[in-house]
Amino acid sequence: MAPSLRPLHKLFVAEARGIDLTRKLTADLAAEIEAAMDRHAVLVFPDQPIDEDQQVAFTEWFGPLDTGLLKVFKRKSRFKHGAMIAIGNVNADGEVVEPGERLIVSQMANQLWHSDSSFQRVPGKYSILAAQVVPASGGDTEWVDQRAAHDALPEDLRALAEGRVAEHSAFYTRLWLGDTYSEAELAIMPLVRWPLVRTHPGSGRRTLFLGAHAQAVVGMSRAEGRMLLRELTEHATQPAFVYRHQWRPGDVVMWDNRCTLHRGRRYDLAARRELRRTTSEDLISAREQWVA
Repeated sequence: MAPSLRPLHKLFVAEARGIDLTRKLTADLAAEIEAAMDRHAVLVFPDQPIDEDQQVAFTEWFGPLDTGLLKVFKRKSRFKHGAMIAIGNVNADGEVVEPGERLIVSQMANQLWHSDSSFQRVPGKYSILAAQVVPASGGDTEWVDQRAAHDALPEDLRALAEGRVAEHSAFYTRLWLGDTYSEAELAIMPLVRWPLVRTHPGSGRRTLFLGAHAQAVVGMSRAEGRMLLRELTEHATQPAFVYRHQWRPGDVVMWDNRCTLHRGRRYDLAARRELRRTTSEDLISAREQWVA
């Protein structure tokens, strides 16, 4: 059975009901979900208390699992699956961590607009985030549709962005937030380059490809390139393009990193927040969009 979709925003995002993510997908249902993602870019599945195994199995329908920064951070994990990423303020022992600990510095980077794993040669395709424990207030997540933002670009800005290439770094914003890395850690994630404007593989629509990991524009001075990135991001994250989700335990949200940006919002770091993220690899972009 195809999911029943209810739009949650005039440009993108839909609530998906009528399917049970705790059960194994069929090829037909996976294709229906992919078609819905090509249209809506973000799907909200309420009341889906999936466990780790079910979340991994669901994600793997859409590509190999991406481990992202887990390639750099060799931390102890509370999860049994190596590709499961903790989002929140709880350590491997199940304790709420102090605000100054490294885990929180890394999590703070999630409050900047970004696309998961845009800093890798094989970036993220779909991310799936499942909520277990959420604070009483704060900690929402926002998404923007970079396709709609591209469609609404002023002509002069569109012309300036077209054909440009940005360099993406895993460490750019984290260094800015005060984290530190060894030379060996930095070497694990070298810079990668992606077009600022590209074609979304699923919908065929032109889309911006921005985010906090973009640190420079090839062929521009550092100052000029960063100001262009900022102007494009300011345009793309206008309220008209933003959907904000208030989490409830059991919510599962799936989004397309190839055409959206997202960010977490501030919350009381003394309040427990536990979510699990898995991400599939974007093999198509790695093959067709990456710039050497």
